[in-house]
Amino acid sequence: MKFYIIIPAHNESKTIGLTLNSLVNQTRLPEKLVVVNDNSDDNTEKIVSEFSKKYDWIKSVNVSSSSDHTPGAKIINAFYKGYAILDDQYDIISKFDADLIFDPDYIERIYNHFRGNNKLGIVGGVCYIKRGEKWILESKYRDDHIRGAIKSYRKDCFIEIGKIKNSIGWDTIDEFLAKYYSWNILVDSKLKVKHLRATGDRYNRESEKLQGVASFRMRLGIILTFLSGIKSAINKGRFSIVKSYLTGYFMAKSKKMSFLVNREQGKFIKSSRWRGIFKRLFLIKKK
Repeated sequence: MKFYIIIPAHNESKTIGLTLNSLVNQTRLPEKLVVVNDNSDDNTEKIVSEFSKKYDWIKSVNVSSSSDHTPGAKIINAFYKGYAILDDQYDIISKFDADLIFDPDYIERIYNHFRGNNKLGIVGGVCYIKRGEKWILESKYRDDHIRGAIKSYRKDCFIEIGKIKNSIGWDTIDEFLAKYYSWNILVDSKLKVKHLRATGDRYNRESEKLQGVASFRMRLGIILTFLSGIKSAINKGRFSIVKSYLTGYFMAKSKKMSFLVNREQGKFIKSSRWRGIFKRLFLIKKK
């Protein structure tokens, strides 16, 4: 099974060397790795170039884009720039962030998971962030969801779900679609990844409107969008987030933006969301 990796990178000079160093020291090396230097104006390109000169399986692509780090489109556009230079002979393809440190056996264990289960579509570990002198589990952790920073896909699953959607929320849509097509998803809690910058640290408030846009394009409906906004507002302590979610939703509706999923997929995603809500409420009541 051939293992390919794509790493989008924008101004990651402080971390990309650590990420690549952890990957070149894996017990099971990937067949190919592409770093997409996305409009960086720091030393990202230089650092990646040093690795690509030393390791022939590491390639780099330089692209120009906006310096704005709005989640979704920018990083996925960069991902596809890297995907475009790869052949289609991979069996596993991963999208990794440029600010991670992997344990030496990370790739080998991901590989073994796929090899041991033909219905496994998406696999990933869990992210830890540093607080003081300790590495602690990232607050966004869920045992049924793989962070977008560390996604690995079986090729057949990746193709069947339509690859990665170019939108904020892509790392949720992919898992719903994988389940829709009867693929399994595995979060291996024993696979710990050091995340050098917490998820979402660089996202601006405009991205909150985009969450509402994504909700519309996922066919979630206004009630689920409202509930998602409330959840985010509680987590961040800013209830203006609810307004941003709803503003984004109605903006997308008024502009008649295209949907990211078809009607049947949308029904599946919507019902899955409701089941998840009722499940969590039941667990809270049991406590």
